Amino acid sequence: MPFRMFAAVAVSLLLSLPAQAAQCGGDFGTFIASMSREAAANGISQGVIRAAFAGVTQDPAVIAFDHRQRGTFRKSFESYAASRVSASRIKRGKQMLVRYADLLARIEKRTGVPREVIVAIWGLETDFGVGDMGKRPVIRTLATLAHDCRRTELFQRELLAALQIVQRGDLSLKDMVGAFAGEIGQTQFLPSSYIKYGVDFDGNGHVDLRHSPADVLASTANLLKTNGWQRGAPYGEGTANFEVMREWNRATIYRKTIVFFAGKLAH
Repeated sequence: MPFRMFAAVAVSLLLSLPAQAAQCGGDFGTFIASMSREAAANGISQGVIRAAFAGVTQDPAVIAFDHRQRGTFRKSFESYAASRVSASRIKRGKQMLVRYADLLARIEKRTGVPREVIVAIWGLETDFGVGDMGKRPVIRTLATLAHDCRRTELFQRELLAALQIVQRGDLSLKDMVGAFAGEIGQTQFLPSSYIKYGVDFDGNGHVDLRHSPADVLASTANLLKTNGWQRGAPYGEGTANFEVMREWNRATIYRKTIVFFAGKLAH
């Protein structure tokens, strides 16, 4: 089946900060009205805008979670890896390698990213799609974070990208649920990454990172490939491919855990 990506040109306006960014802070309703205008200027239909923002309110739990993040891991690698790469998760991962062998082979041929790395990320993020993908409405989460002045430019872009996902029919508003920073799907893509790297690998005309294993796994590999993954090269700490994985997660301990898990799956 064809390996299809949405052209970067089609979303270039979406992924850049609007020339007149909405003013953070202040009245939330006024902010949403401003974001509605920005969305319309970026090609989002009035129907999508009205449906997405209807009755939207701030989520205090999202702000509380965001403000207490420190961006670091306090555990040692050994402790962290042991807590994330259990015997049962390794067994399940090997089962996924068998179940999706043909799909993973095609993705690996296209991208050069080893199937063990793809499945390791899948397992760590949401336990191969059966774990917690988040339960918070993505539009509300991102509107809350965009209104907060701590990282408003980042989350205004993510909010526009989330609306674009709905606009192009990849996910319905009902399916736009995710984690505390608006991450979506089985490998937890931020909306801008969903737009930039998402692949319709099952050929149904939509990028569905919640329900389609083909799209999930191909998109995960595509993110790494697009950022410079070197086919056939090692990917342990200190290698170029290990640095490519910074585009997935900047924490060294997390990337080392991906490598550790992938090694367990390969044997």
